[in-house]
Amino acid sequence: MPLNIIERLGMLKTLGRPTIWDYIPLLFTDFTELHGDRYFGDDPAMVGGIGLFNGEPVTVVSQVRAKDIQGLTKINFSMPHPEGYRKVLRLIQQAEKFRRPVICFIDTPGAFCGVGAEERGQGEAIARSLYDFMMLKTPVLSLVLGEGGSGGALAIGVCDELAMLENALYSVISPKGCASILWKDGSREKEAAELLRITSEDLRSFGICDHIVAEPDGGAANNVEFTASGISAWISSALARLAAENYDSLPEKRYQKFRKMGIVRE
Repeated sequence: MPLNIIERLGMLKTLGRPTIWDYIPLLFTDFTELHGDRYFGDDPAMVGGIGLFNGEPVTVVSQVRAKDIQGLTKINFSMPHPEGYRKVLRLIQQAEKFRRPVICFIDTPGAFCGVGAEERGQGEAIARSLYDFMMLKTPVLSLVLGEGGSGGALAIGVCDELAMLENALYSVISPKGCASILWKDGSREKEAAELLRITSEDLRSFGICDHIVAEPDGGAANNVEFTASGISAWISSALARLAAENYDSLPEKRYQKFRKMGIVRE
């Protein structure tokens, strides 16, 4: 049974939820991490590399979470810098060259907005990521593991199919940020979360989320193997569907997919 919105917010603030490093060994074999953006440096808040999924090569990119304060500090509390997004761009361009599918895992409160990140072009890096993912001529899958917040999450969310774990949240702004802007009161975070409609069930009903991956009772931390098996089943079925596509036509189909999102009232 999925948790309610308040329980989900609380869960995402704990350090016990599985991270990408829990899922990689259960989903991929022979995973090799690749580092650096070839401009500035490497960003530990964003991991990327090549592995085998059911014996077939794929490119894997993900935001990184941690389970203790030392790990959180190392990964800048899961908020990528521009070099993280530029590392991803380097890897997906390589994937397109070799026609490898790209599998993205979203798990961040948002991109880092510090002075250094802005000086190095955070906005441009995210915009370029959105553009390049849209134009990529190879299959792209994205899955929200826990928290998908703001442009930092959307940057790797342009895909052919999007899935979410049952208790995950995905939004253009964090509930706390929304409350701070609307009511100048961050303590109204829970109220904002209810209004934003950011659960997997909400987004599935809006046509944004294509598939919900079930979690065990109490959340993914209670049985990571169960959750990973659901992720694996979705990846297998999604890749089988996309294998029949003409890869050159994927950018246009992605464009049409995103054009259909949203409701306009005049």
